[in-house]
Amino acid sequence: QVHLVESGGGLVQAGGSLTLSCAASGRIMDISTIAWHRQAPGKQRELVAFINYGGSTNYHDSVKGRFAISRDNAKNTVYLQMNSLKPEDTAVYYCNANIRRPLSSVYNVYWGQGTQVTVSS
Repeated sequence: QVHLVESGGGLVQAGGSLTLSCAASGRIMDISTIAWHRQAPGKQRELVAFINYGGSTNYHDSVKGRFAISRDNAKNTVYLQMNSLKPEDTAVYYCNANIRRPLSSVYNVYWGQGTQVTVSS
């Protein structure tokens, strides 16, 4: 089995910072793209940022210049540094990853359970 566990969410005032972590565990051969998504109440889930194995990144326009995604391949962990947080960043943040398991040639998508981020004005 493979599990993704997010941590680091919480309550922060506008203008503050949080760092989210997502750790993958289980029998893992390698992880290609890892991404952070978020879902605010009453809204669809949206892609916030992703990073590939080589470290190339991409961001939703609304977080460019404020959020930074990074990964530690040795630890199978991805981070999301969130600065200058705004009330509209309030959402449940999920990570997902394309993971190849031992003896497999295909990558499957796994999701974490999510972590709540609340930004007060």
